Amino acid sequence: MKNSRLIEALNNCVTHCNHCADACLDTDDIKMMVDCIRTDRACAEVCSATAKLLAANYADAKGLVEYCKSICEKCADECAKHDHQHCKDCAEACRKCAEACESYLA
Repeated sequence: MKNSRLIEALNNCVTHCNHCADACLDTDDIKMMVDCIRTDRACAEVCSATAKLLAANYADAKGLVEYCKSICEKCADECAKHDHQHCKDCAEACRKCAEACESYLA
């Protein structure tokens, strides 16, 4: 499949964002993690929708991939502010996903 690399990166990002959001709920200072949790959830939803659209071979996905790249970058920046390993792992998955989006758009 033409979009398999991007779909793989999107699904990996969904997994990491969902894990990060859930793990953030278990932190001692949850108020400090609110932005991280919200951004994780939004990023997971957008990446999931984008992966489904690409898997269906829908031709006009450029705008969604551009938005996906943007939210992945925001999520990576937010997660990078925190010292938790799940946040660091999520930031890395989001950066890789943003790069895969960029390659798709090139």
